Amino acid sequence: MSFGLVMLAADPGATDAEVRVMAEHCGSLHHREGELDERIVGFYESLRARYPDFPPYGPDSPWMDMPLNVGIDHVGMHLTFSERGDAALQLIDELARRHGLTIYDPQGDEITRPAELRVQMEPAIVALIEELRAPEH
Repeated sequence: MSFGLVMLAADPGATDAEVRVMAEHCGSLHHREGELDERIVGFYESLRARYPDFPPYGPDSPWMDMPLNVGIDHVGMHLTFSERGDAALQLIDELARRHGLTIYDPQGDEITRPAELRVQMEPAIVALIEELRAPEH
């Protein structure tokens, strides 16, 4: 069993309808031509450094379909429903936020914009931040 996600270099002011049209277009056989969006390049390079989509694949690969569907403004992914997929989702969320990308989930027709992404911090880091914010520092 798998599920798909599409990472999009959508304009920050794009409406939900525009994001859906962009995602639909990215899933077609006719990709846009032009200059690569640097946000997509950074995302894809960081993602495949941890989870390659070309051989050799590690035993922790979350991908159900390889290579990933990559265009100038998107990366389409099919992930496994498993712990491997869960670990990859954490990295995908982190990288989406870092690169200012929008995530489209076609199963639930959900759009997650960069400002909406949540990354859980380690409790030790949260404690350190709270300690540094304390008035006595």
